[in-house]
Amino acid sequence: MTATTLRPLTGFGTVSGVPWLPDGFTEVFDSALVRVGEVELHTVQGGAGQPVLLVGGWPQNWYVWRLVMPRLAEHFRVIAVDPRGVGPSDKPHGGYDTGTVAAELVALMRALGHERFAMAGHDVGMWIGYALAADHRDVLERLALLDATIPGLAPDVPLFGSEAHNDLLWHFAFNRKRSVNEQLVRGREHIYYGDQFRQKAARPLPNSAVAFYVESLARDPEALRASFDYYRATDDNIAQNHRRKRHPLTLPVLSVAGAHGQGQRLADLLGPVTEQLDSAVLPDCGHYVPEEHPDALLEHLLPFLHH
Repeated sequence: MTATTLRPLTGFGTVSGVPWLPDGFTEVFDSALVRVGEVELHTVQGGAGQPVLLVGGWPQNWYVWRLVMPRLAEHFRVIAVDPRGVGPSDKPHGGYDTGTVAAELVALMRALGHERFAMAGHDVGMWIGYALAADHRDVLERLALLDATIPGLAPDVPLFGSEAHNDLLWHFAFNRKRSVNEQLVRGREHIYYGDQFRQKAARPLPNSAVAFYVESLARDPEALRASFDYYRATDDNIAQNHRRKRHPLTLPVLSVAGAHGQGQRLADLLGPVTEQLDSAVLPDCGHYVPEEHPDALLEHLLPFLHH
């Protein structure tokens, strides 16, 4: 898997332009596509220093990191990426298991001149981060994992769990369905994804951000299909993670969860598969840690990355 040169994009928008960015953001960061093997991956890059890769999750894109990127860029070279299937990145059929995606991101970073780097992953980005650390142990220096559960590490979800647990995780089963879920959601993206954002945020996200995420998925039928393909790879991910967990991660790992999201469950999940784990639970915070409490996240993330 090889990569070629950067090709700048016009602006940052995946659809009609990014709704809002922190002051001075576009003076620091550039948006570009990078060819990695069979796909082009969208990146937003800025800052100087040791490289830090940021990977978001479903149903979002690189924009989830907008509030933490400027302060990170004061100390590090920041690369926020849309993996395959996300945002303006290519959306091939297949290859959405975490092993494939993690290898692709390693190739991306090598193409950008970074043989070793730190990483932060949120939601599906956390799945990918765990796979990358386990499969490419000479690449990552530090890994931050934010508010998610990992198929193959977490206990199976009971069919008749609590109402709160069902509200948090019911989309796993729905997203894995073939074809009919796309038919049910297409044209009603604002209903389906809007409910996800309302249910999982202790502090509501800005309407402009939610609209941006939803429009990014609604505009392109391939984007909707690709977003579900990450969940359709669950059987592969479970099998891969059963192998990975036999060898705990030896690098430093930071877990940060919202008290109204995964809470203490995240540290409990990662404890058996890590040897150096620091953990934090943010009060008054739901699932969307980088957007709900960016300053609190940075209070943990910056010292962790600086060690």
